[in-house]
Amino acid sequence: MPEQTPRRILVTGVGANPGFGLARHLLKLGHRVVAVDATPLAPGFFLDDVSPYVIPLAKDPAYPEAMVELCRALAVDAIVAGIENDLPPLLNLRLRLEAEGVRLWLPDAKSVHDCIDKARFHQVLTEHGIPTPRTWDPADLDLVPADVELVVKPRGGHGAQGVHMVKSLRHARVLCELVPAAIVQERVYGTEFTADCLVDRDGRASAILRQRDLVKAGCVAVSTTFEDQAVHDLVVDTLRTVRAAGLCCVQGFITDDGRVTITELNVRVAGGFALTEAAGADLVGQKVNGLFGQPVDHDLLTYRTGVFLTNYLETLRVGDIAELEVAAAPKGATT
Repeated sequence: MPEQTPRRILVTGVGANPGFGLARHLLKLGHRVVAVDATPLAPGFFLDDVSPYVIPLAKDPAYPEAMVELCRALAVDAIVAGIENDLPPLLNLRLRLEAEGVRLWLPDAKSVHDCIDKARFHQVLTEHGIPTPRTWDPADLDLVPADVELVVKPRGGHGAQGVHMVKSLRHARVLCELVPAAIVQERVYGTEFTADCLVDRDGRASAILRQRDLVKAGCVAVSTTFEDQAVHDLVVDTLRTVRAAGLCCVQGFITDDGRVTITELNVRVAGGFALTEAAGADLVGQKVNGLFGQPVDHDLLTYRTGVFLTNYLETLRVGDIAELEVAAAPKGATT
């Protein structure tokens, strides 16, 4: 892949799979990575050569000042969110960060909220005729047809947290009392897929398709690249409908009768994007190009089909918690 000018890039959410993988890949490309998370034991802090900093949770009132001051102190060139929670405050901070010379590449606020709010996402896709699972508010469960298997999930959830599969409407009602801001969706069966996507500033999109052959706790454990024109076209239509920009991923199912259904769009890199890179697509490199105002080369976003990935959990680091060397942001932030 083409060499890039080394940049200092801050990656949020390095305690989760997407942010961890993104930080590691940016290091591989030669960039300097500031890794941030709300917990001092985030796995991404233990990658060699990152600059680790603990920041407040995205919902904490201290988050905005902490982020701005950290970027200022470390002369950060750009921020890439590895977790959805960081998107709303980063959108609010966009002008302040840009004034500090920090680059962001995100869709507009409505687009972001249409994607991270699962009820709004369903509404937008339905209004534009894009197939997506039937969805109900907890107050409307009397409208659910009999014998429909259901999924109860948080309206603003991420990473498969708080997701429950149920066969009984009675169980769904109970879970709606327990799951915060719940929504209820029809469960879809078939071949699950993820499309790793990059939408350039002119709206042109590239999409790399991966079957999610084995999924554990929301993370792909086995995946294989494939090609399907109907899936590709529906993914691109979805990106256009929500006015996606930059790096994101679309998930859905190919049902047994061949229909394609879109289930969600994440405004961040997918946890399994390493397969896309291994199949030949320069996903992160072209994201960095676009982030810094350079053209996205879609010819470098082609890929080979039939490439597989297997993932597993491993022990990254063990040690004495009293000896952790992770700085807290923002006061006196230095590398």
